[in-house]
Amino acid sequence: MRRTPNAPRPCSRTSVSTPSSLRCPKDEVRAAGLETITNLVVRRRYGNTGKTIALNAHGDVVPPGEGWTHDPYGGEIAQGRIYGRAAAVSKCDFSTFTFAVRALEAVHRPRDGGVELHFTYDEEFGGEVGPGWLLRNGLTKPDLMIAAGFSYQVVVAHNGCLQMEVTVHGEMSHAAIPDSGTDALQAATHILNALYALNADYTKVTSRVTGITHPYLNVGLISGGTNTNVIPGKVVLKLDRRMIPEEDPAQVEASLRATIEAAAKSFNPPRGGKSVGVDIKRILLARALEPLPGNAPLVAAIQRHGEAVFGEPIPAVGTPLYTDVRLYGEHGIPGVIYGAGPRTVLESHAKRADERLELEDLRRATKVVARTLADLLA
Repeated sequence: MRRTPNAPRPCSRTSVSTPSSLRCPKDEVRAAGLETITNLVVRRRYGNTGKTIALNAHGDVVPPGEGWTHDPYGGEIAQGRIYGRAAAVSKCDFSTFTFAVRALEAVHRPRDGGVELHFTYDEEFGGEVGPGWLLRNGLTKPDLMIAAGFSYQVVVAHNGCLQMEVTVHGEMSHAAIPDSGTDALQAATHILNALYALNADYTKVTSRVTGITHPYLNVGLISGGTNTNVIPGKVVLKLDRRMIPEEDPAQVEASLRATIEAAAKSFNPPRGGKSVGVDIKRILLARALEPLPGNAPLVAAIQRHGEAVFGEPIPAVGTPLYTDVRLYGEHGIPGVIYGAGPRTVLESHAKRADERLELEDLRRATKVVARTLADLLA
């Protein structure tokens, strides 16, 4: 295939009715902190007019961690459930979306429009070299989209997320003469106390979106020091700040930087010790998803068919998670979150031991998605 001057950098790409393997350039992948990314896009065209609907799920996962009673990579089935890392989030929806398209074509093949399956592998890292790369390079431009989610609600909004790396610099010294150095861990603890104190203020800021409560902050990773008998000279903190849709990310980041810098400045080193320094680096900014007006047909169809299949109302809500749907929203593509799963993340054990999925929820969610596609492509 001849490349035009403005085409993205090399990727293998077949015809529009078959799968396309779209490999993001190595420099962009490494800049995102990853080694390699191949995005799979399956395009099914039914006619030259009508809407294109994208179905997106991600295949990357977090490590399994401890405490499993089933093989985290075994896909074991017991008592009507499948167990394994990403069984619920979101490899299950590779099946949901694939078999929904097969059912659509077998039972009610549309005469117009099309469906695209977007299977990507960097959602846990922010989606920028998965859906973000596909959208930025014009490799896809659907009219509507559905992303992997759970079965008992359709999600129309979600939190944003700001992740930052804070490096605290002290002065390493022998533990027998601690006053000869500046303990970076003590300074980091002082900064941590200032950061966690913000959570009390965040509880007073509430969202108008049902399902989303208030902002919150977590420090998920701390590393530093060289040995047990050495005063730490450097400590690195990685923090995660969840933002409700009403917040301005630029203001949130500026406020956090001010808090960190003020806490570092107020830390008192030992007599003769040098002041601590801090380096602050943003490592992820995922903007919140706010509902676009064009998502109404998606919401209505999923609610109608969801109630018929599950036998209960399917509410439209927000979620405190952040997802790749925001990237589609930033490109003006209305989207919602719906797929196979329980009522809550806690029930699914996502990112915990024994992540699981009720297979009956998988079957029923597949029917809902298939019927929704049939409605929207009628």
